[in-house]
Amino acid sequence: MAKATLTISSKNYSSWSLRGWLLTKFSGLDFEEIVTAPDDPSARAEILLLSSSILVPCLRHESAVVWDTLAIAEYLNEVMPDAGLLPADRIQRAHCRSISGEIHSGFTTLRASLPVNLKGHFPGFKIWSRAQADIDRVWFIWRDCLEKSGGPFLFGEKRTMADAMYAPVVTRFVTYDVKLAPPLKAYADTIMAMPEMQEWVAAAKEEPAEIEELEVEY
Repeated sequence: MAKATLTISSKNYSSWSLRGWLLTKFSGLDFEEIVTAPDDPSARAEILLLSSSILVPCLRHESAVVWDTLAIAEYLNEVMPDAGLLPADRIQRAHCRSISGEIHSGFTTLRASLPVNLKGHFPGFKIWSRAQADIDRVWFIWRDCLEKSGGPFLFGEKRTMADAMYAPVVTRFVTYDVKLAPPLKAYADTIMAMPEMQEWVAAAKEEPAEIEELEVEY
């Protein structure tokens, strides 16, 4: 049987690729990584955060082709159920799906004002007032989940799809020096310390520099 493949784009800039890659890593599915060239039109659009619905990341497994991060999460939960990408409890499962869907379709001002850039670090970055509402909502979601589950991840001891979906937000907070209350900082540190996250960040920092010439307009 052919190994699964996951097509991704820029590791430095692509929040959607990071989500799909973490989901696949969390699941334990053996896969081959395929990187789309930065000058590919679909990759450029994705890097510029114009759409979350283009065909990157794209998981191919057996005869399935899955290209939306939430669909990838649900598919992986079916084929690798022991990984626990969704909580076992029905109420927690619904909550996990809800907050994952919220970050998937919302927070547009946060994305526009704090784009993912793993190579960058901007101490004292001035946050747009409009973006602060999105940041406050993320803080509420994290705090609520951590208080209910006890951490260290949003739904307890195991990583779920929600942790993969919010991981790019963690990187944004690191890049733009967003100050976090101690429990939220502990969660962010836990995400950044994951071996998978460290592998991704290391690869992002080795990414060719020419992609940095892209201009983002909001």
